Amino acid sequence: EAGLPHDAYIDLRADNAQIARLIADPRVHGVSLTGSEGAGAAVAEVAGRHMKKVVLELGGSDALIVLDDADLDAAAAGAAAGRFFNTGQACTSAKRVIVLDSVYDEFLEKYVAEAAGWTTGDPRDEATRLGPLSSLAARDELRAQVDDAVAKGATVHLGAEIDDAPGAFYPATILSGITPDMVAYGEELFGPAAAVHRVVDEDAAVALANDTRFGLSAAVFSGDVERAKRLADRLDTGMVWINSVSRSSPELPFGGVKASGIGRELGSFGIHEFANKKLIRIP
Repeated sequence: EAGLPHDAYIDLRADNAQIARLIADPRVHGVSLTGSEGAGAAVAEVAGRHMKKVVLELGGSDALIVLDDADLDAAAAGAAAGRFFNTGQACTSAKRVIVLDSVYDEFLEKYVAEAAGWTTGDPRDEATRLGPLSSLAARDELRAQVDDAVAKGATVHLGAEIDDAPGAFYPATILSGITPDMVAYGEELFGPAAAVHRVVDEDAAVALANDTRFGLSAAVFSGDVERAKRLADRLDTGMVWINSVSRSSPELPFGGVKASGIGRELGSFGIHEFANKKLIRIP
């Protein structure tokens, strides 16, 4: 209806070998991928071999920082929505919640209460807030990550137990006491499980937020927007949201740094990723 040429968009159900041949085809000038680190590396390798431009939007382990002047009710509601929407299966969901010491206990109580309302159920039921994960394998991987953390001393504040109901369901789960020896510290938790960290001050919050190979997005909750902006400048991520959880919007650039990807999608930034700039000069 907008006037795009016929076949400007084609949906191909291709396997890995076919995708590699598509990227190599001289008619293809650029590749954009949304997926895992492994898929991104594989696509970038083939594209690089054939001198093709790539944009990669990969995984994330996003931090949500709660400062001591934040509206804790709004922060707790935002942290729950940001972690559990789409059953926690989102690259930009708030997987690591970092809270200043002076408000930690009060925030955690509110956060657990919010998360308790995110119950699993039949996805066809409008009352359901958490449906199944994408596969049994995805559920089992998340379960293994959580079980490893618990076995090594993490505290469970909610969830972490699977009932006997059939399907790839996993309950809303909140953990604290996550340490670097646990796989949940460094790996992306791609499902409804959150890690909550207590820190002494802003410097410690920034250090912990940046202590990850990922760098997609982050959120900062504070009653002082200027303070939040100063902290946001110190975060090694492609995007930061203040007093809101991460979300995409078609007019805004979307993308990360480090293992979270290369380049930007959406908006004019996304258009320019795949536009060749030509200089014609008449001196």
